[in-house]
Amino acid sequence: MHRLIGSIALALGLAALAGRAAAAPPADFQTYVEGLRKAYGIPGMAIAIVENGQTTLAQGYGVRRLGEPAPVDAKTIFPTGSTGKAFTVAALATLVDAGKLSWDDKVTDKLPGFEMYDPWVTRQMTVVDLLVHRSGLGLGEGDLMFAPSSDITRAELVYRMRYLKPATSFRSGYAYDNVLYGVAGQLILAVSGQTWEDYMRTHVLEPARMLDSTSDDEHRFADPDRAWPHARLNGPMRGLGDQEVLDEKDDLGKSTSPAGGISASAEDMAQWIKIQLGHGAIPGGGRLYSEASAEEMWRPQTIIPVTPPPPPLDVQSPQLEDYALGWFVRDYRGHTIIEHDGAVFGFRALVDLIPETNVGFAVLSNAEDGVPLVAIRDRLLDHYLGEPPTVDWAKAWGDYKQRQVEAALKALHSQMAEPAKVGPTLPLAGYAGDYADPWYGTVRVTPAGEKLRIDFTRSPGMVGDLTHWQYDTFITHWDKPGIENAFVTFTLDADGKVAGATMKAVSPLADFSFDYQDLHLAPVGH
Repeated sequence: MHRLIGSIALALGLAALAGRAAAAPPADFQTYVEGLRKAYGIPGMAIAIVENGQTTLAQGYGVRRLGEPAPVDAKTIFPTGSTGKAFTVAALATLVDAGKLSWDDKVTDKLPGFEMYDPWVTRQMTVVDLLVHRSGLGLGEGDLMFAPSSDITRAELVYRMRYLKPATSFRSGYAYDNVLYGVAGQLILAVSGQTWEDYMRTHVLEPARMLDSTSDDEHRFADPDRAWPHARLNGPMRGLGDQEVLDEKDDLGKSTSPAGGISASAEDMAQWIKIQLGHGAIPGGGRLYSEASAEEMWRPQTIIPVTPPPPPLDVQSPQLEDYALGWFVRDYRGHTIIEHDGAVFGFRALVDLIPETNVGFAVLSNAEDGVPLVAIRDRLLDHYLGEPPTVDWAKAWGDYKQRQVEAALKALHSQMAEPAKVGPTLPLAGYAGDYADPWYGTVRVTPAGEKLRIDFTRSPGMVGDLTHWQYDTFITHWDKPGIENAFVTFTLDADGKVAGATMKAVSPLADFSFDYQDLHLAPVGH
């Protein structure tokens, strides 16, 4: 199956398509995009479309910031989330092409001091293993080291990897992670002598002539033509309620910027798509990376289980899906698609490539609502693949999302409706103290009148009230809106003293990066 998809995707090149003329987007595309943007209350979007090496669309829609008139244009930069993983892979490819690195190199040979929980895995892990989500870590495990914010450095993250307990065997299955891309960023530093941010600028963005784009938030904040983040925070769950502007500097920790720290404009995303479809060739001359590296990037590595959605969405569900180096590889109605989506707080993005028609597109948004992006994606896939528009994608995806939200609200209301009027076992002061998790660090609980306060000491701003729920379980109420609330359950030893604490998110739809369930908090000096 890997050989089949790989051969289909990689046998298709520019030479076979040189005679094709660029096609326009769907006739009503501008109206379609604006209608979706307004219907979902998204302040601003930007879209790039490329066919046969030509930009057929690079345009902004709406405004950069809610309540202000400055429009989004083709040069407005948006954080692009995990679509940036492919940029980190491109940076590694330049090192491979320069003979400084091999995809099959053992990580420990290039990054001394790197360790995973299992010594055997430490010895076996290769550069490719860092990039394809088969390490054995659980979904999003360790993400609290950067989300929602953190002062943990990239070097500290690398050191703390040794404390993340695996959820499955090494290379036995797929589970999406971000932290190993942070390790890949530190690997770039070890091999090149430059930080990921600097290497990305000097060896990827500048050579690619993506001059609006940046790998550094300080440069992003200095750009007057930038989009601001927005989210819905005042409903019963994040994603519900009124759209509001977020603090743009209240950002993710920098330790995993290599997993999703690129900001780019529609014009620059068009340039990136041309390089990808050109197998590393830069429009106007030169190469960013070699044909051999391009082939490696799209080579499927990790099988992803496919669970088809209900009709009518099932017609676009893949029969086969894999993860390659920074890209998902799947089929769409029998055609091979190379794609990745991305989400950071207040933004969403996606990039899709159709090698057989030499088409690619990117959709960027300064809000967290996902339905418009996937509806636009599937509309464009149908158009450029010549498939009949048999499904109203906006309605189909909107209905599907609504059913998810309704089920989550029902589960949330059921869970929160009638807590047992039992406990707590100890006076509140008995739960106070410092608690340490091996990979995260210290979580502090302090008394505050008739409640407790909780402080994730390595996550600036992650501070809030801790109120009793039932038994020896408490619930967080963070001072800062938008951080997912969590249950905190204390366990007692035979002497009635706190022996530890575990956590889990309250919302059924909480982003997996709030990986509270991976914490095992032990009291320090109790």
